[in-house]
Amino acid sequence: MGELYAAVISHLSNYLYTYILIVLLVGGGLYFTVRTKFVQFRYLAEAFRVVMEPSEDDQSISAFKALMVSTASRVGTGNIAGIATAVCMGGTGAVFWMWVTAFFGSATAFVEGTLAQIYKWRAEDGSCFGGPSYYMETALKKRGLGVVFSVFMVLTYMVGFNLVAAFNMADSFKAYSFYNPSVTPVVVGIIIAVLFFICISGGGKQIASITAVLVPVMGVLYLAVTVFVIVTHIGMIPSVFAGIIKNAFDFKAIFGGFVGSAVMQGIKRGLFSNEAGIGAAACAGGSAGVSHPAKQGLVQVLSVFIDTIVVCTATAMLLLCSGVEPNADIAGMPYVQAAMSGMMGQFGVVFITVSLLLFAFTTLLGNYYYSETGMSYLFKKTPSKTVKFIWKIVASAVVCLGATMQLNVVWDTADVLMGFMALINVPVLFILLKPTLRCLEDYINQKKQGKNPEFKAADIQLEVETDFWN
Repeated sequence: MGELYAAVISHLSNYLYTYILIVLLVGGGLYFTVRTKFVQFRYLAEAFRVVMEPSEDDQSISAFKALMVSTASRVGTGNIAGIATAVCMGGTGAVFWMWVTAFFGSATAFVEGTLAQIYKWRAEDGSCFGGPSYYMETALKKRGLGVVFSVFMVLTYMVGFNLVAAFNMADSFKAYSFYNPSVTPVVVGIIIAVLFFICISGGGKQIASITAVLVPVMGVLYLAVTVFVIVTHIGMIPSVFAGIIKNAFDFKAIFGGFVGSAVMQGIKRGLFSNEAGIGAAACAGGSAGVSHPAKQGLVQVLSVFIDTIVVCTATAMLLLCSGVEPNADIAGMPYVQAAMSGMMGQFGVVFITVSLLLFAFTTLLGNYYYSETGMSYLFKKTPSKTVKFIWKIVASAVVCLGATMQLNVVWDTADVLMGFMALINVPVLFILLKPTLRCLEDYINQKKQGKNPEFKAADIQLEVETDFWN
């Protein structure tokens, strides 16, 4: 049964990314980039300013905490093991296609982050929440579509992404002499599951508080080491970039075997890493208290920028400057650890292991936040304490299981599930682009007048009633 599942999920993954998602994600991102007049370029500096603003009300989380929750999910195993997997499976050119996915995807992230704010709902305690399911129901009057999306979001984050995170955490111990393939993954899975259960028992705001501390600290430490490695190998950078560009446009290799090509691997791992288009990061965006929806759209642009342009690029440079030749046999953490060992000895191996564990664990927490958001939508309210407790037990069991699974199975499962999320969400973004563009124009006009932009639904002729902005 396990072999049958592996074969089916692999075939489905290859089909989705070969014939459908490459057009939807890259084409959609290009369209949104043009229609927003390159918002991700023009207002990147503004995004940095906006993210430091405090929450507009005491009941909602700040833009910074919303950024940390979305970044906690984005910045994770995809930035370390995911990059290594892409390079080993698709060649160095996969890095270029990850950049392309992120560049155009950041415009997509702006659209979904802005929509999540425009159509967010008010909770009983006065706080706010939102996301694709909510703008599907409010703007399109399609609760059924919102339900389908929420089901896939729960499956993607609680199952697909957490299987990958747990697997890579266990896989990182292969570099050590004590590793026993029959015992170590099980032990690691149990330990991770217990710690995960303890953390998620604090609820959504507790998760936001934990990630607000861990994400910046681990990010700075990781980037400091990668910058050190890059600087000490600065002479290799020109040839590394040349190799990336050359491999990215090796059309004979690409079309001779598209399934394993740089394009497919770059798009797959790029989407897994930055999540632009699948809509879940908009759930964190919908819970922020801001004075104007466009502010949260800009925050989501910044999250994609941090994830791919900064962290993923740093990892790619670290790997490709190491001199260790990538190949399919060492895909994932073994490649990263081999690279670090060659450059920094045993310290490098230990450091990258600790980094991966921290990245992956905060990813688990961010993922659970999204799965809980999906459950709240399905139940039309916050689930009861009993349901939440059972949900936490199931989520923890999934984490334990993921540590014992195979590389291809966990990655393909995650790819297929998030692919279905994109198939539902991106077409909706096309339909709802007009209010997004009006919202952006309203924000720009108020900025030109020297104001701190404040949004009113009537100012953009919004056709539906919303819980906020009236």
